[in-house]
Amino acid sequence: MPPHLGDQDLWADDRALREWLAHCGGDNHVSHMAKAGKVAGLDETFDKANQANRCVPELQAFDRYGMRINAIEFHPAYHDLMRLAISHQVHNFAWHNEGRAGHLGQGALTYMFSQPEGGVMCPMAMAYSVVPSLRTTPKIEAQWMPRILSDVYDSRDIPVTEKTGALVGMFMTEKQGGSDVRSNSTVAVPMGLESGIGADYLLTGHKFFCSAPMGDAFLVLANTNDMGISCFLVPRWRADGQRNNLAIQRIKDKLGNRSNASTEIEFQDTYGVMLGEEGRGVRTIIDMVTGNRIYCAMSSAGIMRQALVQALHHTSHRSAFNKRLIEQPLMQNVLADMAIEVEAALALGMRVASAMDHSGDPSEAALVRVGTAVAKYWNTKRCPYLVFEALECHGGPGYIEESIMPRLYREAPVNSIWEGSGNVIGLDVLRAVSREPEVVSVFMAEVEKARGNDANLDRLIDDLHAEFNDPDGMEVRMRMITEMMALALQGALLTRNAPAVVAEAFCASRLAPRYRGAFGTLPRGSDLDSIIARAMAD
Repeated sequence: MPPHLGDQDLWADDRALREWLAHCGGDNHVSHMAKAGKVAGLDETFDKANQANRCVPELQAFDRYGMRINAIEFHPAYHDLMRLAISHQVHNFAWHNEGRAGHLGQGALTYMFSQPEGGVMCPMAMAYSVVPSLRTTPKIEAQWMPRILSDVYDSRDIPVTEKTGALVGMFMTEKQGGSDVRSNSTVAVPMGLESGIGADYLLTGHKFFCSAPMGDAFLVLANTNDMGISCFLVPRWRADGQRNNLAIQRIKDKLGNRSNASTEIEFQDTYGVMLGEEGRGVRTIIDMVTGNRIYCAMSSAGIMRQALVQALHHTSHRSAFNKRLIEQPLMQNVLADMAIEVEAALALGMRVASAMDHSGDPSEAALVRVGTAVAKYWNTKRCPYLVFEALECHGGPGYIEESIMPRLYREAPVNSIWEGSGNVIGLDVLRAVSREPEVVSVFMAEVEKARGNDANLDRLIDDLHAEFNDPDGMEVRMRMITEMMALALQGALLTRNAPAVVAEAFCASRLAPRYRGAFGTLPRGSDLDSIIARAMAD
């Protein structure tokens, strides 16, 4: 049987991560990434992740006197992981490094910290992505930003004015609407004569999927008279020092992401402050959605990377038919194929994160507009299938709970569902390419940079041009078109920046007419040994 894997170094052991950070302009973050990757990969960190998932959070709705406190009790390991993530700026790195490849570094941190544990990453993602929304309302920004920029984890349930650090989440969906937030029934009425941006309101309604409810405040969508949907910041504590009037109804019993409490919450005259312009709530949170989508893309890439690491370790030590599994030709094909998928997912996410760092450039902004959706769609779709394949590499030992593989497998689908399932993402891509002509031209210019690098890639680029030039019935084709966009951008990035053995195998498999998506189908002539060696720890 294989020996215990032990400590990993999620930075030093990942050659592709180091190279893609450099390709995208993140050389100045190497020291921070090295420290974060080392601590995130410790066996102790993985063990705490296991504990936090086995000992799930529990609701304490009332104190012993029958007073509503809406508390969630977490295992100590969960708090340790939260402290570890926050102290390494997993929630705010981009905002400490604006104009200096901050979003790129944020993506790399997400990729590494998602490998041991996904539950703590939900509050990290929301705190990271909430900042543009807070900046729409200066008085709220002034109060909350210093605490979001803090690197101190303060788990106390007390007014934010007394805390050394704070986290902000988002409660958007309702029972009847899901992704259709414009059908929300929650209403908000002014507390006094003032209304509009920065004014105080009382909210009444329900929210159906509220993750990380122990945050210090939450962005909430609600209707304001005939003005439509507006956005509000709802704190756990009111300005007068009293608990806000929100009631946690229950904790969801989820498939995965179990260390993270996801709840249903009722509002009854719950205090909130309008964030952004009245009636423009969806517009106010759209940048938050963008941040969460790049998080989903990078988190899924990280989960895939850890699944690959586990498969490589197992097959390097397990023998069958008088050879190590990793020496068996067909297993080599499977492992190399997964390694290519992981690097392509990483490259796609890092390129889009880099564009976020240059959003003042109209071309980069257009790439962000569509690239976040494309990367989110494709990485999150490929993640569950790759994790399953990596689990299969272990055989029976990968199917038991003592292995990390079942937990990775349960975690794998969540990013595809969060911030828009596949159809929602496809429709968002459709809106972008239909309403903003520059999006198509910018995207195609990006992939055209690789024209001539590979015949299969050239053919895909031509096919993509044809799809965009045929608008009739495009909606029903949007999953296919989004997939083509993802593959074309991955192929362009790899042929321009990755080692030839990786780029050639990617294009010869994924972009060839016979490809059906199964792992272990790299064509004859692929340099399997070199691809696997690149994915192994140095």
